[in-house]
Amino acid sequence: MNKPTNNGQAHDGAWWRPDRHADRRPALLARNRMMAAMRGWFAAEDFIEADVPALQVSPGNETHLHAFAANMIGNDGAGRPMYLHTSPEFTAKKLLAAGEERLVCFSRVYRNRERGPLHHPEFTMVEWYRANAPYERLFADCQALLALAAKAVGATQFSWRGSACDPFAAIQRVSVAEAFERYAGIDLLATISDEGEGDREALAARIDKAGLRYGPDDSWSDMFSRVLVEKVEPELGHGAATVLDAYPACEAALARRSETDPRISERFELYVCGVELANGFGELIDADEQRRRFMADMAEKQRIYGETYPIDEDFLDALRIMPPASGIALGFDRLAMLATGARRIEDVLWAPVAGS
Repeated sequence: MNKPTNNGQAHDGAWWRPDRHADRRPALLARNRMMAAMRGWFAAEDFIEADVPALQVSPGNETHLHAFAANMIGNDGAGRPMYLHTSPEFTAKKLLAAGEERLVCFSRVYRNRERGPLHHPEFTMVEWYRANAPYERLFADCQALLALAAKAVGATQFSWRGSACDPFAAIQRVSVAEAFERYAGIDLLATISDEGEGDREALAARIDKAGLRYGPDDSWSDMFSRVLVEKVEPELGHGAATVLDAYPACEAALARRSETDPRISERFELYVCGVELANGFGELIDADEQRRRFMADMAEKQRIYGETYPIDEDFLDALRIMPPASGIALGFDRLAMLATGARRIEDVLWAPVAGS
């Protein structure tokens, strides 16, 4: 068979080649069974499934999330800048404000500058919310869904790159501060003020003592991320899934702060086989505080990347009447990859985005 050329000849490894598709098809069918099982579980839990639009005024306002821009042309011929959403979160929270109490979205979402074994520019996110529920309630949801996914594909364990995880085992819970101390020898909370701000020099001193590296222009957040990625994440989710809980308040733009310690927030991430699988929150519903956080994140985005995204004013207005809630976003494709033992995320996508 021919390799790719400018005249449109086919690539040997194209996903649509019958032999290649035959190799991928068992994992794709397993993906479908997982999706059906999860939809059934949410329905049994009295969740309402919402189909939300991908085109949004703002794609999200987190510093390191990158969106795809679009131009929506009206009947008058005038264009309006829009974005493909990076998460269904803004619309889902508007629906909570409208009165929904248990809400789930199986949404295609879009993130630019992301492609690799665990990343794809377009992927499926399962995001769900429980109004008037503590965020710890989401831990039980995760426990149930891991077991459900395993049963749907007939798996007794999840695996990736030599690591194995029992999807039926009780989820382990560790705070970010405990994990930094355990795996990097760093007292993280000592580097965070009572106002929740990170002290760069304090963290740099502790990183130096631990013998780790960081860049001269790295902010506190940059250094936090380096330690998390290099020392903490690889240790999580082996044998049993891990909830990494109580993120620093300055690393949780959409989460409310802990009632017992203002330095930390009600944010957690779920890890399986060292892979981040889900990100959950006790949701922030203070619109003024949310605006301040968005503006700070956009200022940092401008500094690092030279661009910003608009703030969705409707979203902030909705927060003013939204009930207390907890919410979580789970990467469905990653879950399918782990459950089927696939080597990369594209092996469980029916049709990957073109290009490399």
